[in-house]
Amino acid sequence: MRRDIDEALRGWPYDPEIDEVEAREVRARDGRTVVQVRIDLGILQMELDGRPDGACPRGFTTYLDYLRHRSRIRRRRRNAPVDSGPSAWTMSAEQCSEADRELVQFYHRRVAMLALQHYDRALRDADHSLSLMDFIADFGPTPDYVDRHERLRGGILFDRTQAAAAMALERSRPEEAIDAIREGIDRLERHCREQSPAEDLGRTEFLAGSEELESSDLAFVERLRRLEAEVRHHFEVPKTLKEQLDEAVEHEDYETAARLRDQIRSRAGD
Repeated sequence: MRRDIDEALRGWPYDPEIDEVEAREVRARDGRTVVQVRIDLGILQMELDGRPDGACPRGFTTYLDYLRHRSRIRRRRRNAPVDSGPSAWTMSAEQCSEADRELVQFYHRRVAMLALQHYDRALRDADHSLSLMDFIADFGPTPDYVDRHERLRGGILFDRTQAAAAMALERSRPEEAIDAIREGIDRLERHCREQSPAEDLGRTEFLAGSEELESSDLAFVERLRRLEAEVRHHFEVPKTLKEQLDEAVEHEDYETAARLRDQIRSRAGD
C-alpha cells in the first residue's frame, strides 16, 4: 500500500497567488464525503460533521462536551448548582492544549465551509468555537490565557455573521440578512468595547484603509457595515420589519408594534 500522497498533490497543485481558501469535497474509499483544504505543504482532510478529525475525545462528540462534563462533575462535588457560573476549578495545562487543538480544527473547517458556501455548517462551527471560548473565559487558568483567546473572538463573530447573512440571502430573505448583519455588528462592537474600553468606535472612518485597522476587530465592523449597505441598496430595503418594530417600541406605538410582531412571526413561519 502506498503511503505517500504525491498523486493527490499533483492533481491539485498549490497556487500561492490565490488569496482565498482552496477547498473541495471528495468521496472517501468507504463512501463518506469529506472536505479537503489545499495548503502549502499538503492537504488537510476533515469530516463534514462532528469533530473535524473524526475523533471522539474521551468518548464525547467534541472536547468541549468533555470539558462541560468535567465541569459538571466538579460542581456536583462542591454541591454547587450546575448553572452557577465560574467556579474555583480551572482548566489544566493538558485541557488547555486540547481545547486549543479543537479551536484550530474548527477554524480550518469553518473557513472551508465558507469557501464551499456550506453556510449552515460554517455557522454551526462558528457557534461551537464561540461556545468553547465562553468556556475558556469562565475556566481558563490565567487572565493571559483567556485574553489571548478573546482576541480571536472578533474573527469568529465576523465569519458567523457572513454565514448567517448568506443563508438568509440563499432563501431570498434580504431583511433577515440585514438583521443578521446588524446583530453581528452589535456583537462585534460590544466585543471591541470589552477588549478596549477606551476605543473610539467613531474613529473607524478616519482609520479606514490602514493596515492596522485591517487586522483589527474594527475592520470587521466596517466590512459588515459595507455589506449591510450593499444588501439594502441591491434589494431596496430602507428598514427591516425588526427595525420598524424597534422604532415603534421606542416611540411607545404599541398598536404598530403588535402588528409588526405578527408580521415577523408570520414571515418566520414561511
